[in-house]
Amino acid sequence: MSSPIKNQINTIFVHVSDLEKSVKWYSQLLNQTIDLTTVSKPVHNLSITHYTGLTLDAGPIGYKKEIVPSKYPLFNFHTHDIEQSLAYVKKLGLQVESSIIQFDDFAYFNISDPDKNIIMICTG
Repeated sequence: MSSPIKNQINTIFVHVSDLEKSVKWYSQLLNQTIDLTTVSKPVHNLSITHYTGLTLDAGPIGYKKEIVPSKYPLFNFHTHDIEQSLAYVKKLGLQVESSIIQFDDFAYFNISDPDKNIIMICTG
C-alpha cells in the first residue's frame, strides 16, 4: 500500500510564550514589516517565500506556555552570505549562540529567539 502521507513538510511550529514578542522578533530577523494589531492569538503564520510555512504558536488564549527549548537547532533559515548575515543579526542585537562554523560546502551559525529556541542560519 502506498502512503497517503506526502513527502513534504507543510509548516514548522515554533512554540512560544509571548506571541507578540516572538512575531516582532521573527519579523525583524526576516526584515518583514508587521502591524502587531493584526496578530491574532493563539497562532500567527509568518510570510515565508517557499513551500514550508512558519507558525508561531502561543497556545490557547488564557494559557501561557512554559517553553523548554532544545539545545539543538529547531530548523534553519537559508542565506547566501554567512558573514553579512552574522553582521545583520548582531546589528539587530539578537542573541548569537555560536560563531560561524565552516565546512567545505556550507557554513552556519546559531542564534536564539526570545524563548531561547536555537535557530540556525546556514548557507547549505
